[in-house]
Amino acid sequence: MKKIGFFLLIGILCLDVQLFSHVRQEAEFACVIDRDRLYTAFRDEQVPLEVYETIADGKKEEFSERMFCYFITGDTGSDAAGHLQKKLERKKSPILDEFTSYIDAVWQDVTYFPIPQSQTREEMDVSYCDSWMQSRTFGGKRGHEGCDIMASVNTRGVYPVVSMTDGVVEAVGWLKLGGWRIGIRSPSGGYFYYAHLAEYAADFEVGEEINAGELLGFMGDSGYGDTPGTVGNFPVHLHIGIYINDADGNEVSVNPYWVLCALDDKKLVYDY
Repeated sequence: MKKIGFFLLIGILCLDVQLFSHVRQEAEFACVIDRDRLYTAFRDEQVPLEVYETIADGKKEEFSERMFCYFITGDTGSDAAGHLQKKLERKKSPILDEFTSYIDAVWQDVTYFPIPQSQTREEMDVSYCDSWMQSRTFGGKRGHEGCDIMASVNTRGVYPVVSMTDGVVEAVGWLKLGGWRIGIRSPSGGYFYYAHLAEYAADFEVGEEINAGELLGFMGDSGYGDTPGTVGNFPVHLHIGIYINDADGNEVSVNPYWVLCALDDKKLVYDY
């Protein structure tokens, strides 16, 4: 009888240890899913190219989950992503669907770098750096909602600008800040904004369908003026902005720098 009681006590202790371990793991997991931290990571943090390259492997269905997993854990593996996804599904957490839709909106449709490579002139190069949310003062103090691609040859109307994605023209024409600009909504919901153009390649209209790689216009220095056609207030460059609509319907800027890095070796070749 004493032996039975002893083994029963041992069994209860083992169950308690397992239960405590399970509770501790769940608590640690809950701490990991910090929504604000996740949102910040999605909007601004570097994306590992090995995750992005899953698109090239035809594994688009895995891409957003692996990206989501990376933003939380730093692990790029598909096994880790699958494990995390099962946990969230078991908890009936809506955060997986919400954030994977954000990731898809930014990453799922990007195909080409927006400035093609010159076929004949090596000096026609471009450069860019991470300038997202740097301070700007024209029109009032604000953060820079985009990434600037600078022309090595400071001449407007020379560098071609192509669409990074398929999509539909959602806005076109003059803006005080953006000059001659065009905004394209991609199939997965991202809004891709191209600003400071010297001219358009065609008379684009709102609602017009655009193909990835299609010529939109030419890099310029238009903008920073109420009068349409204002130029000369800054060097020739292309401003790229990427926006999503969050769960509350608000338009939110996302750092385009990492998208440009991922597309840097996906340039079309033009003769210019």
